[in-house]
Amino acid sequence: MIQNSSSFMPDLDWTQIRETSKLLNLSAGQVEDMLNTADVSVNTLTESFTSIVEHMQTIYNHLQDLEETSSREEALRCCVETSDRIQSSIIAFQFYDRLQQCLYHVTSNLKGLSSLVESPERLYNPFEWHKFQMEIRSRYTMESERIMFDAILQGKTIEEALAIKVAVELEQNEDDDIELF
Repeated sequence: MIQNSSSFMPDLDWTQIRETSKLLNLSAGQVEDMLNTADVSVNTLTESFTSIVEHMQTIYNHLQDLEETSSREEALRCCVETSDRIQSSIIAFQFYDRLQQCLYHVTSNLKGLSSLVESPERLYNPFEWHKFQMEIRSRYTMESERIMFDAILQGKTIEEALAIKVAVELEQNEDDDIELF
């Protein structure tokens, strides 16, 4: 059973090993979450671009018969559908900005953790751990990152932290459908 001791409220049960484990779990959870999100975006991109290619072929074929009125209308309809698919693709590509930002945070966190662990005078100092954790939290620009960070430091498992994050995102999406980062 995990004790209540943490860098926020250290006691005789405080250990840097537990703090290290929390931060490693945070990083692993972030990477796992981004990989799950990547699957959805990549599938959307694949379907969109496949559809675009098919529609472009249809437009080409219809433009061959341009004298016919129905062919012209079909070409226009395909152009509108293609435009819609392109818009969907652009939105799906925004995922990569988020992925890059998250992986940058993971990389920075791991480098900072390494620096902390390598310094004996910082390694056994709970206040240095707390300072490092607050530095990590302050770099986050997305609420979902802060929620996951807080859950992991409260001792939640990766699965619990991801579930909390997803629940908050669903609630936010009902309100505005956009998360600025």
